[in-house]
Amino acid sequence: MGRLGPTEIILILVVIILLFGAKKLPDMARSLGKSARILKSEAKAMKSDDQQSAPADPPHATPRTRRCPGPSRPRPAT
Repeated sequence: MGRLGPTEIILILVVIILLFGAKKLPDMARSLGKSARILKSEAKAMKSDDQQSAPADPPHATPRTRRCPGPSRPRPAT
């Protein structure tokens, strides 16, 4: 079921032509191409924005941990 043979592809193309008509197919293909180009350019822009906003060399210092006060211990008598 995953593989399409030549007869299945031809049948799908015939159904598409019958549904949409031969005159509308070039316009639909053109708009699909424009949409793909816009999507590709937006993806590139998002990648470049992420690379610019991320620091080139993140600091290697470990964050200081803050000690939480635990239960108080009684002091030994002196």
